[in-house]
Amino acid sequence: MMKTSSQDSYHSLRHSAAHLMAQAVGDLYPGVQYAIGPPIEDGFYYDFDLPSPLKEDDLPRIEARMRELAALGAPIVRREMTREAALEECSRAGQSYKVELIRDLPEGEPITFYDQGGWSDLCRGPHVATTADTGHFRLLSVAGAYWRGSEANKMLTRIYGTAWNSEQELEDYLKRLEEAKARDHRKIGKDLGLFVFAAEQIGQGVPLFLPRGEMLRHIMESYVRDTQTRYGYQHVWTAHVVREDLYRRSGHYDNYADVMYPPMVDEDAGVTYRLKPMNCPSHMTLYNESGLKSYRDLPLRMAEFATLYRYEKSGELTGLTRVRSLTQDDCHIFCTEDQVEEEFGLALQLIHEVLGRYGFTDYSVRLSLRGDEPDGKYVADDERWTRATAALRRALDANGVTYHEATGEAAFYGPKADFQTRDVLGREWTASTIQVDFIQPSRLGCRYIAADGSEQTPVVLHRAVTGSTERFLGLLIEQYAGAFPLWLAPVQVMLLPIADAQVEYASAVGARLRQDGLRVEIDSRSERVGLKIREAEMQKIPYMVIMGRRDIEAGVVSVRRRGEGDLGAMSVEALIARLQSDIESGA
Repeated sequence: MMKTSSQDSYHSLRHSAAHLMAQAVGDLYPGVQYAIGPPIEDGFYYDFDLPSPLKEDDLPRIEARMRELAALGAPIVRREMTREAALEECSRAGQSYKVELIRDLPEGEPITFYDQGGWSDLCRGPHVATTADTGHFRLLSVAGAYWRGSEANKMLTRIYGTAWNSEQELEDYLKRLEEAKARDHRKIGKDLGLFVFAAEQIGQGVPLFLPRGEMLRHIMESYVRDTQTRYGYQHVWTAHVVREDLYRRSGHYDNYADVMYPPMVDEDAGVTYRLKPMNCPSHMTLYNESGLKSYRDLPLRMAEFATLYRYEKSGELTGLTRVRSLTQDDCHIFCTEDQVEEEFGLALQLIHEVLGRYGFTDYSVRLSLRGDEPDGKYVADDERWTRATAALRRALDANGVTYHEATGEAAFYGPKADFQTRDVLGREWTASTIQVDFIQPSRLGCRYIAADGSEQTPVVLHRAVTGSTERFLGLLIEQYAGAFPLWLAPVQVMLLPIADAQVEYASAVGARLRQDGLRVEIDSRSERVGLKIREAEMQKIPYMVIMGRRDIEAGVVSVRRRGEGDLGAMSVEALIARLQSDIESGA
């Protein structure tokens, strides 16, 4: 998720609010050990090792102490120390987590503390001038968090909070939080009967889709598939299980081993397999095994809706937006270096069309570039990195794309253009991506015969429009609050016979609507029609069609539209025409 400039302006404020909270916790819970407390998007958190459990009921007490400390207006003062002095101070205070952090700091890096009103914390800063400048804050929730994100370490207590410059900003944010809760895809998905999780029976992070949820998946994937076919993409299928050595050759093993599921060893054959965590090596293998290509065969656009498996940490699993089984609308475009700009433009056009259809028009593009991380995240091949980055810049510029740069956000094999879309709540998400790869096709031996008869390595553009079906569906549920447009709704029309005598007529009407490809259900229960209407509205069904004795006699149906109410009586053919018009317009 991208940080905006307005969020940057709150960095010091929220960082200082985190320290204020830590000081308050130390006053109220003697013996606490402090871990880390950074500012984050829209707020801050701090991790504590507490002598006794903490509940959300305790937050008002901590918040009250924070206000008392803020009112004192203590100066927040930066203090630099030697490594030896810092270790001695933290050891003497019994702060073992701070001791570990200091020991891990690179030699020569300044070690700084920030002091406020007799309380001190190891920190790089920056901070506001005094505790009185920590703005308008509110503590929000309590969660568990492993020290340094590793399940091998101790579980700490994490307290989340938010801080703003004015009371109005704080109130507006809290209202947005309430709206977000009301739109939470986990709750709506359950209420609408879309999906469930069965952690005890199936496993954490593995969603199970009910009929309406599977229909949504099918609609989404069919739409993208049909659009891709129109743009000249060919759809393929590759297996869920792949030999581990392929990922070692591509470089994925070195970068993704920690999120791969454990190896499966065929001892008789001496082969180790992995559940597939990404598609790239499989598609490049398919390219190689389908025969040597000529430059005339390029570009070759290879697409797949593939379910991938990544062993995400249990504490990071969040409904559909962070799962362990995910289905990507993945594509790999094999092309010559001269074709990169044109292929990028075609992929860009496709992304614009698809995101627009879903109602996302407010998005920006982030050019994600290689960083200088010492841990070797990026493949060391400066010449290919330079060519790939130059090619992506040319493609962005040639297509008139306005973008901002983000160093350190590239894939391990190449730079990428990430499409950051803004949802109805103002949150930003990475929806689509186009990545330029000069490295993997070389590693995996991809070749084509150039016009001069020489063998050359193709460039590969990695492209995803909606990312993963699961994550994008979670975003769509929250975007529409479950009230999907007619073309996307899993049930478009609910037929409501008033009495048992009208069930046969409802079945005939339903059969006629289905002939035109409409998704229809019949509520044939012996219940009052008012109850049926209310329940259909709660299920956010776009159209409700009521049928009584007089409707049958007149050969019509009485129609209600979600959000509009009663539309009156019309013939079945007129209803079909209206539905088709709404679908065509995207309503």
